[in-house]
Amino acid sequence: METAADGSRRRPALLLLCPKTSILSAPFPSLLWLVGSPRFLQPVTVAAALRCLRCLPDDGPFSPNLPHEADEIRGLLVRGFDIVGALLVGSANFEADAGRALELARALRERLFGEKASHDMVGGCVDAATGDIRFLISESIGSEVVEGHEVVWEDEPERLLLEKGCLLRCQLPLQLPLYLPLDDNSGTEARFSSLIEFTAANLRGPHASYLVEGPTATSEELHHSVILHDNDLNYLSCLPINQNTNEHSTRIVYCSEFFSTKRRDLSLMSENADAIQITVLSNQSFNSSKAGSPIPVLKYFPASANLRVINLKLDILCYTSIDLPVAAAVSELVIPGFCDQLSVMKKAIVSELLTKQPQLCPYHFVPPGLRIPLTAIYDTRYEEIEEKQSELRRNLHFRLGLPLDRPLLRTSNALTFGGMIGRDKNLSKNGSSILRDVHKEIPSSGVLGGIMSLIDGSYEYYHYLHDGIDDNGWGCAYRSLQTIMSWYRLQQYSSINVLSHREIQQVLVDIGDKDPSFVGSREWIGAIELSFVLDKLLGVSCRIINVRSGDELPEKCREIAIHFETQGTPVMIGGGVLAYTLLGVDYNEVSGDCAFLILDPHYTGPNDLKKIVNGGWCAWKKSVDSKGRSFFLKDKFYNLLLPQRPNMV
Repeated sequence: METAADGSRRRPALLLLCPKTSILSAPFPSLLWLVGSPRFLQPVTVAAALRCLRCLPDDGPFSPNLPHEADEIRGLLVRGFDIVGALLVGSANFEADAGRALELARALRERLFGEKASHDMVGGCVDAATGDIRFLISESIGSEVVEGHEVVWEDEPERLLLEKGCLLRCQLPLQLPLYLPLDDNSGTEARFSSLIEFTAANLRGPHASYLVEGPTATSEELHHSVILHDNDLNYLSCLPINQNTNEHSTRIVYCSEFFSTKRRDLSLMSENADAIQITVLSNQSFNSSKAGSPIPVLKYFPASANLRVINLKLDILCYTSIDLPVAAAVSELVIPGFCDQLSVMKKAIVSELLTKQPQLCPYHFVPPGLRIPLTAIYDTRYEEIEEKQSELRRNLHFRLGLPLDRPLLRTSNALTFGGMIGRDKNLSKNGSSILRDVHKEIPSSGVLGGIMSLIDGSYEYYHYLHDGIDDNGWGCAYRSLQTIMSWYRLQQYSSINVLSHREIQQVLVDIGDKDPSFVGSREWIGAIELSFVLDKLLGVSCRIINVRSGDELPEKCREIAIHFETQGTPVMIGGGVLAYTLLGVDYNEVSGDCAFLILDPHYTGPNDLKKIVNGGWCAWKKSVDSKGRSFFLKDKFYNLLLPQRPNMV
């Protein structure tokens, strides 16, 4: 192995945009594929790390099954991102293993894209004892391999990805006619492959045009669009051309022109993402004859054949620089992305072509901890709770280094595009607004040297008089239950809408806990009733902590902190005639000082975040404040309901 002499030039650094945990928490030993965007980001930048799942039998994790890995990653990886290297985690021999990782990365990349990489490639090792990363770089300018000198973890990875980057999205529903002989199925796979290849070839030709539009514009913004024809998709045709010709491009149109300055600072990877929208148009009237006269077209449909219509729903996402001409983006990213997806779907469908055809649907995700979008293709014949879908998601979780106890890749987690969908999620049944995560705006607790343990995830704030229901004086526990249910829905554990008071009462009647007269009443409920409802509707188990007096609650602070650190769900506290929602604790284990983050359902005002925070309706509360006043009553018995996080993906 050739190494650059010291002083010949500065040795390169490895810039990592992915979280440290995605690499350092990988099991020992294992192989990680490094993903970057060498065309649009600076050299030797790693945006994500994917675990290798498919290894050759009996050869261990450092011997991947490259054909299987390439097939799976081809469907997962968004065009615009590329394989830039590999890391062997748990290596004991840097010289040998880094070179091996480099060779594997080159081989996988060539299988994915059909050509050798022209960009820098990284091969590295994570030391099994220290966790240190050492790496080699094969430079695009030649065959020289040099050892990198530094690993840099970027503090603002989103800024690097979003500052000069954008998404393009294109959907294409297809109905492909497949004619099969009535008495001979031997050539079915070959005929289907030819049909897919023919479809892919037609994406680039005189009969295909592309309508390019910016994200949904506001009333203050102009809607920008352009139509690209076959001649426009040649990169050279992006240059200004003679107006007297019959070409369609008159100037270079860049991706940046589809975004306003105001919108470009929004999150590219948010729940409601901005993307340039591309629509495929079929130009059936195109005439290639020089004389310009119509030419009859004859299509032959065999009478003695079995017709199968193959329904495909293509949906691709691409990442590009805003400085790239949009014609080049369509030609070099969108069309190849369609070809990748057709190839993936072909392999999934071909084995069941003569039986019940899979109903494949792509979804795009940016799960927590990942910086880049990824695509998963699900067979919608199966419900999400069925084992086949659960196993697929479990494998994706493992490949992406995601936790295996929470749903992050369900269809409800998928990115949405456009302006209205994300806003609708913040509306209740009657259309009124619901505040989310109000605790993020409150000041510190005042506990010196304390460790905060908080709710993990989003929730909605339900309180008295919300939705026009006058429950003042009796509905606080109902409101706490609604907030808890919203947490399970927003974390995608459940698709059940938050229940009304009457619906909660009906559940308790249905399970035999209450008499029918309970429905429509103003009777209180407590921790036990809440646990019944959560178990019945969501299958959620709960722990209950009993304390004899409000004075004893600080003694439970450590136990509550462990709940937030391991489960992360909101807690209901009920004592006397009052119920609250607990969102966290701040606890100094040495001094015993602690504070409780209380979300108070007794608020009766409008959904004004400033008023709620300033009024202390979501605030840190000490058992006894600086003036000697007790928040929790000394003479009341308290129950704490601790809902558990389901172990599921």
